[in-house]
Amino acid sequence: MTFWIDTHCHLDAAEFSPDVAAVRARAAASQVAHCVLPAVNVANFGAVRQLAHQFSDSYALGIHPLCVPAAQDSDLQTLDEELTRRQSDPRLVAVGEIGLDYFVPALLQSPMRERQEYFYREQLKLARKHGLPVLLHVRRSADKLLKHLRDLSPEGGGWRGIAHAFNGSEQQAMAFIKLGFKLGFGGAVSYEPARQLRRLAAELPLDALVMETDAPDIPPHWLYTTAAQRAAGQPQGRNEPGELPRIAEQVAKLRGISTEALAAATSANALQALPRLQALIAC
Repeated sequence: MTFWIDTHCHLDAAEFSPDVAAVRARAAASQVAHCVLPAVNVANFGAVRQLAHQFSDSYALGIHPLCVPAAQDSDLQTLDEELTRRQSDPRLVAVGEIGLDYFVPALLQSPMRERQEYFYREQLKLARKHGLPVLLHVRRSADKLLKHLRDLSPEGGGWRGIAHAFNGSEQQAMAFIKLGFKLGFGGAVSYEPARQLRRLAAELPLDALVMETDAPDIPPHWLYTTAAQRAAGQPQGRNEPGELPRIAEQVAKLRGISTEALAAATSANALQALPRLQALIAC
């Protein structure tokens, strides 16, 4: 049986609040068997946990780099306490979404650049302490992310996790893979001008790939509207986890394999990246 795992999906986003149950039902009807719901700040820890239990999905807890400007140092203690409190919850599968964002100008400049790194390093330490994989936000920051991963590598074994929405170089991709990470591919791969990303999707080792939507973000090309189109009244299409099979068709076509083969491989890869999923998904 073909099924998909959406390894990165924000079902708690405001865009889904009117009809989240219908959104998840459409995903299930499209053979999306499981969604991983990462938190972005302490305020939504409860929401991702509740939704994961409601829909038999899983969740991660962390502080997103875009949320660092509003975060307090005490939020790291709150995260540590929540990871301890939920350690026996089988649906808690990772620390995330954490990382670095060097695309947003305000985050690139001091002192926020250093503050991002502080929150990233401290959350890596918490992942190491609690024995959990990490879900990484990688936006123009791959080399710095890799440096801190190497500096803080767990004793007695490497990292596990996913470099979400990967869009770096082949060299960076192989460095993440060497450290134990899988690479997340989603809607961005559907855009023909994204030649480098599409080449990576086609040529990287199959056992390094996982599928994701990042819904409601990163819509595939068939949902995207230009600023001019939006100004003329044409709405932006809403990305949903149910779009995953169609996105995956793009990757399968690039690789010259069947969608069934891609589903089997990427689902197995997700279980390797996030070992707690194995008890939640009957393969």
